[in-house]
Amino acid sequence: MTDQSQAPQGYSTTQIALHWAVAVLIAAQYLFKDAISLAWDQIRAGETFVFDPLILAHVIGGGLISTFVIWRLVLRLKRGVPAASDNEPAPLKTLSHIAHWTFYVVLAAMAMSGSLAWFGDVTQAAQVHNILKVVLLALIAVHILAIPFHRLVLKNNVMQRMLRPAD
Repeated sequence: MTDQSQAPQGYSTTQIALHWAVAVLIAAQYLFKDAISLAWDQIRAGETFVFDPLILAHVIGGGLISTFVIWRLVLRLKRGVPAASDNEPAPLKTLSHIAHWTFYVVLAAMAMSGSLAWFGDVTQAAQVHNILKVVLLALIAVHILAIPFHRLVLKNNVMQRMLRPAD
């Protein structure tokens, strides 16, 4: 793992591309989840469901998110991430660190619970998956609200790190 005293000045092109790919895939998962939800309800009711390509898209999307999250985690551990801004108070640095690691945990748990529910027919896993959807939305909201907070309150430009690679 990279020492924060030797932290890179910014994210790499790959780290940025993976961040935005995961963001787009997560948005698609929320926008197009109705087909898999309907199929799940029909299966639970003992009915057959009509195949919808959006079901496959949801399953593949979850697999891609998992793959990209693992890739991001490997890059984070090998390459490191930029240090927090100098003007960021210590408690916010800690909360930010916790929030970022929570993203990894929640996304991994969502992939596992979704897979167990769909492929293993585990009802409890589907319930966990639904709870984690709300947790993930809350994390996303905090993540997005951090942008104007950094810009307007702390007066730093942290967002630029996810737009311009350092390599």
